[in-house]
Amino acid sequence: MILSKHARKSTIRFCAGAGILGLAVLASGGQTAQTPQAPNQTAPTAQSFQGSVTAGEVSGQAIDLSLDEAIERGLKNNLGVILSGTQTAAARGERLSQLQTLLPSVDASAKETVMQIDLPAEGLRIPGFPTIIGPFGFTDVRASLSWSLVDVASLRKYLAARHDFAAAQLSAEDARELVVLTVGNAYLLALADETEVSSVEAQVATAKVSLDQASANHQAGTAPLLDELRSRVDYQGLEQQSIVARNALEKDKLALARTIGLPLAQSFTLADKEPFAAFDQLDVEAAIRQAHLNRKDLAALVEQTKAAEEQRKAATADRLPTLTFNGDYGDIGTTLSHSHGTGNASGTLSVPLFDEFALRGEAEMAQAQLDLARAQASDRNAQVDADVRDALLDIASAQKQVEVARSSVELAGEALSEAQQRYANGVSDNLAVSQAEQSVAQANDQYVASLYRHNVAKLSLARALGAGQSYKNYLGGK
Repeated sequence: MILSKHARKSTIRFCAGAGILGLAVLASGGQTAQTPQAPNQTAPTAQSFQGSVTAGEVSGQAIDLSLDEAIERGLKNNLGVILSGTQTAAARGERLSQLQTLLPSVDASAKETVMQIDLPAEGLRIPGFPTIIGPFGFTDVRASLSWSLVDVASLRKYLAARHDFAAAQLSAEDARELVVLTVGNAYLLALADETEVSSVEAQVATAKVSLDQASANHQAGTAPLLDELRSRVDYQGLEQQSIVARNALEKDKLALARTIGLPLAQSFTLADKEPFAAFDQLDVEAAIRQAHLNRKDLAALVEQTKAAEEQRKAATADRLPTLTFNGDYGDIGTTLSHSHGTGNASGTLSVPLFDEFALRGEAEMAQAQLDLARAQASDRNAQVDADVRDALLDIASAQKQVEVARSSVELAGEALSEAQQRYANGVSDNLAVSQAEQSVAQANDQYVASLYRHNVAKLSLARALGAGQSYKNYLGGK
């Protein structure tokens, strides 16, 4: 019975946790929005949302941590959000770099030169002419300008960088949605563990009463030793379950602290309790339309597709002529007071003549990226529909499970009470009591698990609709 209970608990954790993006993959269709990545930049992954940057000092007293406070901390300290921020900064830098290629480049220089020339060393031997000339010098203060007046390829690359930056901003917003889902799941899992611990402790207390009763009956000679041994096995088995449940609670609290940047040495208590509120089913089609409008990961993929389209156009534009202007103006002379203005200007028309293989290869690579972006956007469109439908199905299923499990807990409690009374009155042995205690344990496990699944399913729906940061509207029913 103990092994089967732990197996059920493991299944609950796997199904609920793994179905949500490694904690967060479920709501995004198994993948996060792909943030444009600059060289030497690390894109956030599902695992990133499990970590954080630790913030704050350890207090000697336990702190109360509500779900709202946990999510607020996560939005500040979660590693996934921080990495998304760095990706946005990198995309902003790339956009600025591409913008500079369209603007004039102006430089200023000031040069002071002193020279002395040895003519024989230069191969000049002139009779009657000095062999050493100098020292002499001059001063040159000058400004130069370079501007690509016509460069279609650079223009297209700048437009692509703009779309990449917009995609990075949307991905950063999407990362915040994933943090809400990840932290919410971790908090609800810890709450489920607390409920499990309380349930097992109550079962331990009940088993202790049954053990004391069986021991007293055996000593009085009204019950066989088998009854006492059976009660003792049940009692010790529940004690073992209590140890395991407490260990799971502490580990899951550590995991919660890791996601929100709370120092691991800081003790805390969960201020909120696991709520249950019946959920009014939404109109599926209206919910899907809302999701398509609000999902930031979908919008980010649309921007990435536009960026890929511009890159493909840039690859074609590399075949076009470019017109560049170069010029400079400054003063040059022996000193600034004895100088004269000089300058030059030139225009260069450049036409690629024999770069066919390079140009064709660049175009094929750009087309492949465009095809990939279009396929990902199309897949994400379908995934948004599936996310909403899956979440609604999970909510409906879990809601029914909660109702059935709650009834099972009540019935199992009544059956245990009846079995205890029959044993106390000598009508039967304590086998029925042992079996009833196991039924109570199983019913409580099912209730805790179904309540956890129900709340996580509502968080997943909020994420699926692109309304993760409005999670309160969904956890409390809608």
